[in-house]
Amino acid sequence: MAAHQEKKPSEERKHKSTQNDTQTSQVQWGRAWEVDWFSLASILFLLMFAPLIVYYFIMSCDQYQCSLIDPLIDLLTGNKHLSDIWNKTPTLTYRAASIYTLWVAFQMFLYLFIPDFCHKFIPGYVGGVQEGAVTPAGVVNKYEINGLQAWIITHVLWFANAYYFHWFSPTIIFDNWIPLLWCANVLGYAVSTFAMIKSYFFPTNAEDCKFTGNFFYDYMMGIEFNPRIGKWFDFKLFFNGRPGIVAWTLINLSYAAKQQELYGQVTNSMILVNVLQGIYVLDFFWNEAWYLKTIDICHDHFGWYLGWGDCVWLPYLYTLQGLYLVYHPVQLCTANAIGILMLGLIGYYVFRMTNHQKDLFRRTNGNCKIWGKKPEYIECSYMSVDGTKYYSKLMTSGFWGWARHFNYTGDLMGSLAYCLTCGFEHILPYFYIVYMTILLTHRCIRDEHRCFSKYGKDWKRYTAAVPYRLIPGIF
Repeated sequence: MAAHQEKKPSEERKHKSTQNDTQTSQVQWGRAWEVDWFSLASILFLLMFAPLIVYYFIMSCDQYQCSLIDPLIDLLTGNKHLSDIWNKTPTLTYRAASIYTLWVAFQMFLYLFIPDFCHKFIPGYVGGVQEGAVTPAGVVNKYEINGLQAWIITHVLWFANAYYFHWFSPTIIFDNWIPLLWCANVLGYAVSTFAMIKSYFFPTNAEDCKFTGNFFYDYMMGIEFNPRIGKWFDFKLFFNGRPGIVAWTLINLSYAAKQQELYGQVTNSMILVNVLQGIYVLDFFWNEAWYLKTIDICHDHFGWYLGWGDCVWLPYLYTLQGLYLVYHPVQLCTANAIGILMLGLIGYYVFRMTNHQKDLFRRTNGNCKIWGKKPEYIECSYMSVDGTKYYSKLMTSGFWGWARHFNYTGDLMGSLAYCLTCGFEHILPYFYIVYMTILLTHRCIRDEHRCFSKYGKDWKRYTAAVPYRLIPGIF
């Protein structure tokens, strides 16, 4: 549900076309206009069970030492009832509500009122006001890119508090983890509901809205493409990057602090989780301008899938490895630690270099070298709602010649490395790699369906040139 993104390896240009058939272009871009029974069933399942999945995982750690089986055994054998488990679950507290409110307000302040200054003195970093991709209605939004700055400020204050001010304990997140879960759910549902109401009564751009007529599909997948309040508060950019991803590294630091408090040391497995996931988070914010061209911004509408997912699913389930290591500290042997570190770093290298090749190709309009050669590509075209015809180049060289989504392959290698830090005593930490495999495979299929609708015959030419999705020679 976010944080793992892809943009097609393309370079775009446009000219006005004589064709201005809105109905035709509507089926060429974005999410569905009509809902089939399978999509509706999947959406109803997620709306009903995704919140329960998050609760079950967190409760299992709190009450059953991260065992996913023991709660079921207790319930099936009658040793416990659902009411017994629920009554032991910490409730929403004023302290948690205050912490969460201050956290979100602080991130909104950094997002809206502190213009980026990092791009002025950090070589190679792209920040400040940047343009996003063209929307289906032909709009090009502007964004204030300051996520790296927000991350730096937040973490400087975190470490200043931990080592100097001592305003609060570094374990504050872990100590209030379940009460904070209720706060995150309140925000996730509130922003998703508000976005839906807004799309009916005061949309930012009515031509970029999609109504299927199915309440559940529209609520989950969203109606508005880029809902905004004012000129700069963009729902998708804020909730995808802040507060969840900024919090990701803070959550892991809180887990490490709790491990130190409980056992008098921080294990090398916990350090690996903090380092490898920290690299991923920093990469996200370093490339936040690139993120404007990813599937979340370019194709997804803003609904419960992004709103609730970024507030709840991401911070609670993407950090399961660190949570598990609080309850089950694992000290890896040196060889295993090095092996896991190398797997994570190689996965990151593949992920980053694949995206770098794409961006180099895009920035130079193909006038560059990929692996020492001039890149090969397929030229294609598509139409926006306003009748503008755009031309794209889909690269078939480098990693993009190996597989159509090879950056996802690197992503999965990194995901597996996170899980391996936890050993093999429990299955809970491995939920992440299972989930990411399903998510990214589904994204491959979903993205390619959209691209086929968008590019038509040109997309068939591309898939013939690059036949594999993730793993060359296999899939």
